[in-house]
Amino acid sequence: MSAPLVEVSAIARSYAMRSGMFGRATAVHAVDGVSLTIAKGETLGLVGESGSGKSTTGRIVLGLEPPDSGEVRFDGKPMAAPATAAWRAQRARMQMIFQDPLGALDRRLPVAAQIREPLDIHDLGTPAEREDRVRELLRAVELTPAHGARYPGALSGGQRQRIVLARALATKPDFLVCDEPVSALDVSIQAQVVNLLVDLQAQLSLTLLFISHDLRVVRQISTIVAVMYLGRIVEIGSADDLFARPEHPYTQALVSASPAPGRRSAGRIVLAGDPPNPAARPQGCAFHPRCPRAIGRCASEVPVLSAVGSNRQVACHLVTGAETRDAA
Repeated sequence: MSAPLVEVSAIARSYAMRSGMFGRATAVHAVDGVSLTIAKGETLGLVGESGSGKSTTGRIVLGLEPPDSGEVRFDGKPMAAPATAAWRAQRARMQMIFQDPLGALDRRLPVAAQIREPLDIHDLGTPAEREDRVRELLRAVELTPAHGARYPGALSGGQRQRIVLARALATKPDFLVCDEPVSALDVSIQAQVVNLLVDLQAQLSLTLLFISHDLRVVRQISTIVAVMYLGRIVEIGSADDLFARPEHPYTQALVSASPAPGRRSAGRIVLAGDPPNPAARPQGCAFHPRCPRAIGRCASEVPVLSAVGSNRQVACHLVTGAETRDAA
């Protein structure tokens, strides 16, 4: 395996939530002790239901939000302090693709000017070289220079997402955080954008953190998959192995709900209820109120993410080899 490009160590992030104008503030643990390692050229898929903390994790990894605790290291170095020269140099190598391409673009500017913007911000190349780079990027995402003269509102959803991708690639980054990059697109367009992303990753040796709730897309693009539930990683392993043999009950439910060629839907696991309120996290394993296999220990002890076999980590008392720690 290649050397790690991104190392995330026990990051946590909480927000104060207040009920009403005069209500007491309650801490909501959006991310709680998440650790990840992404090797150079690898794609780590981060999956889970809405509200599990996936997007917050991505923003912390990219340096858009500071963690309350823990550390993010990029290419062996800690994230630099915001607004410093070192931070700007790191940010040129780390870019983000957002979920809503129309919301990520300025409707008042031609898209070519928006692709060029990162080059202007980081003062990369001469004006002529920047114009050449914009045309090169448009061709790389399978658009033409004529598309660059258009405004976002005159483009289709798939074309807008290609523009967002071109802008993210402008500074020749090493690392992309893709936050639900195809969820707003039609299924046929999703496949085109994902295939384009896979091709560009191979051509440019990109490292990806791919955030999604769509396991079908995650399975197609990822080499490693981490499953989040209520701010914590509950299972992580190679994509092929995890989808073939999910260990955690939550992962099993997600995989059973994901359509796969040749697999019948009769074995689908339907979870009871909704995810708990993050401001009132259950004691013990946060998943136990919805788990069809929960035992008494699950309600009192928090399972720690532990090695199960040679290439899997699982946080579950029901899985052989998993350990526990005292409830927080």
